[in-house]
Amino acid sequence: MLVVTSIFSRFVKGRRIPPLLDAGETAQFTSRKEQKTMLTIGSLALLSVPVFKTYTHLPPFMGMMLGLGIMWVITDRYLNGKCKADQRKLTVIAALKSVDISTVLFFLGVLLGVAALQSAGHLSLVSAWLNDNVPNVYISNMIIGVISAIVDNVPLVAASMGMYDIQPMEALGHLQSFIQNGDFWNLLAYCAGTGGSILIIGSAAGVAAMGIEKINFIWYMRKMAWIAFVGYVAGVLAYYLQTLIF
Repeated sequence: MLVVTSIFSRFVKGRRIPPLLDAGETAQFTSRKEQKTMLTIGSLALLSVPVFKTYTHLPPFMGMMLGLGIMWVITDRYLNGKCKADQRKLTVIAALKSVDISTVLFFLGVLLGVAALQSAGHLSLVSAWLNDNVPNVYISNMIIGVISAIVDNVPLVAASMGMYDIQPMEALGHLQSFIQNGDFWNLLAYCAGTGGSILIIGSAAGVAAMGIEKINFIWYMRKMAWIAFVGYVAGVLAYYLQTLIF
């Protein structure tokens, strides 16, 4: 984070980005108290999903829908007394209307493709090839992270969970690295998530930004990809140094 911020700040230093307001909107949509309250509730809704899944044994999306419903009620309460222009932009309905359906379908297709590869056994072959030719788990994770910039990080993590089952691990003798909370999985969480930002199509946020903000893929690759890659490598080195120290 420090490496990327220090590089990127050199390009935006001294620039001021004006607020984007529509006609009739106020400069301050909500009070500071309201902003903190909604941020806290939204964060708790996200963090409570695994807890919801553990105790109710229901699908995680139902926990997300429950959190959305709670935020909907609280948002409508806060919007009472706001001007009409602010209400139109701040309601949950307005947020749902801005959802990029093509992005949702894109991820659905990728997840279906990954599931097909896993069922056919190709992911196990990839994991075996990586372990035969790249025995170092740090290099393996870095390769997976770079691939996530192309395939997308969410389905790639799902694919990795199918790639490294217990049978090939026993055969290859890397049980210590692949055990639960082992080096491989801890570093994979970082590499797949951060490596997806090397290209704009490698993350859900990037694909959504392409549609909403009309960001050009070639422009991002020329201007931003190298900064994301430098930060990605710096993070891997930081993790490696942390394992050496602790």
